[in-house]
Amino acid sequence: MNDYTAFFTIAWPSTYAYYFFVIGLSAALYFVSGLSWFREEFKGLRTNAFLLSFALLVFGGLLLIVDLSQPLRFLNMINPVYWNMTSPLVWGAILLMLFGAVSVGYYLSMKKGDEALAKKLAVIGSLIALGLPIYTGFDLSVHQHRPVWNSPLMSVLAVSLSLVSGAAVASFLAKGEARLLASLRQIMLVAGGATAVMLLALMVTTAYGGSAAQLTYMFMTSGSMGAVFVGLGVVVGTIIPVAVLAAPFGKQAPGIMLASVLLLVGGIALRYAILVDPQIVHTYF
Repeated sequence: MNDYTAFFTIAWPSTYAYYFFVIGLSAALYFVSGLSWFREEFKGLRTNAFLLSFALLVFGGLLLIVDLSQPLRFLNMINPVYWNMTSPLVWGAILLMLFGAVSVGYYLSMKKGDEALAKKLAVIGSLIALGLPIYTGFDLSVHQHRPVWNSPLMSVLAVSLSLVSGAAVASFLAKGEARLLASLRQIMLVAGGATAVMLLALMVTTAYGGSAAQLTYMFMTSGSMGAVFVGLGVVVGTIIPVAVLAAPFGKQAPGIMLASVLLLVGGIALRYAILVDPQIVHTYF
């Protein structure tokens, strides 16, 4: 008479995967813009990289607001009265507000031609931007019951994916400038290689974990989700572009463009799979 069935749902929907991708891109592009004050070849990207970074920051904020069941709750995120300082989400809200404020100041200082102030804000903003992918990693790693998420690699992996995706987008803004493309290729090659190593470590530790971890490994490496994670994320979006960049063809503009497209595909696929797959196990039990 009193029997009932509990249906477990995925608490973190795919919207957050897209948010992680967008906010990581925003952070990396701000870094690229800031780098222009210290590396001559990046100077041509200063304005365009920043404008795209700011547009993505706004879009990322809208993704978070729209995903709320009651969108006006976003006001609680910016109200210190509701802040729980032990929560990564609160620190994320603080970082987003600081990043937005510094971005506005950076733009105004560039518009006024105040290069000294703009250079300082470029450095400050880049440090805050670094915190954005780090906090998204902490958002996941604090969940002790989630295989894959509960790993110290999450924040490091988020930073690496951010750099890869940002350099990939910047390569399309480079307009074929050889020195700039060579520098962006180096970033993609190093960060892409580091991503591959971290993914390998993550999968090995998951495969040899407890029963929940082993089930998560099964979901991530087989079936339709395996096609997303292994097929698109690891093979197409990481291994192949790193191999292309390491080859002679990858030193030329067409090779860099091809690798950039593949890395962006991989960046979205990896974030989606890493967010969604570990939650699937809990929909069955």
